[in-house]
Amino acid sequence: MTAKNRWWIYVPLTVALVAVVSPFAWMVLGSFKGEGEIRRNPPTWVPEAPSLDNYTQLFSRLQFGTYFLNSAVVAVLVTAGNLLFCSMVGYALAKLEFRGKRTLFVIVMATLMIPGVVTFVPLYVLVVNAGLANSLPALILPFLVSPFGVFLMRQFIVGLPGELLDAGRVDGAGELRIFARIVLPLCGPALATLGILTFLGSWNNFLWPLVVAQQESEYTLPVALALYSTGQNSIQYGLLLAGATIVVVPVLLVFLVFQRRFIEGIATTGIK
Repeated sequence: MTAKNRWWIYVPLTVALVAVVSPFAWMVLGSFKGEGEIRRNPPTWVPEAPSLDNYTQLFSRLQFGTYFLNSAVVAVLVTAGNLLFCSMVGYALAKLEFRGKRTLFVIVMATLMIPGVVTFVPLYVLVVNAGLANSLPALILPFLVSPFGVFLMRQFIVGLPGELLDAGRVDGAGELRIFARIVLPLCGPALATLGILTFLGSWNNFLWPLVVAQQESEYTLPVALALYSTGQNSIQYGLLLAGATIVVVPVLLVFLVFQRRFIEGIATTGIK
């Protein structure tokens, strides 16, 4: 098929690209507009008088450094925990033989079908009873392992050649050493996929930090932006758009750095 005859493929792809990119373009351009121009009808795309007032107000009104650090610490630790623990459980379910292995895998799969809102209240009760409420550990510990991460890593590790693991056992390596020296280096695409998805979910998490973090010093960026941009009688859309632009930047950078590995992970784990 020649490029000339493929126009019918490019047209819907171009329409879909515009539909996906347009909200982000509106967000970035709107962050440089005044409140009056944002609310104008009909709306304008390009700011008539570009200004950094929204960003200046954002940094002056909020303890931005504290909120950004809280979000970064929570997202990084949650991501690191998932990469380590999900890969360990996935390795055990994929390559080790032990009693109850099938039952455990069925439980993991069943957990995937349970909506997070169902476990919200029991999880909150556990955190409060453990004395972790209103602290960063309450935002981190409940999410260090995810059933999706276990499933993803298990599906990838199943496809690794067993001969490599057997060769390590013949050389006298234990299971922990085999996992660290052989399995993990081969799991780059799956780890990148899990890392990006976990970081994205943790960085943008709003409901759980809103309920658990009750002091300003423990707020994450999404919670702080939602609370400080909403007044008693009105919403400051310029402040919201500026904050949303800043929140998106770290996620975008992470994806751009690991996009090749991310695509490989999606292609090799059967998640399409």
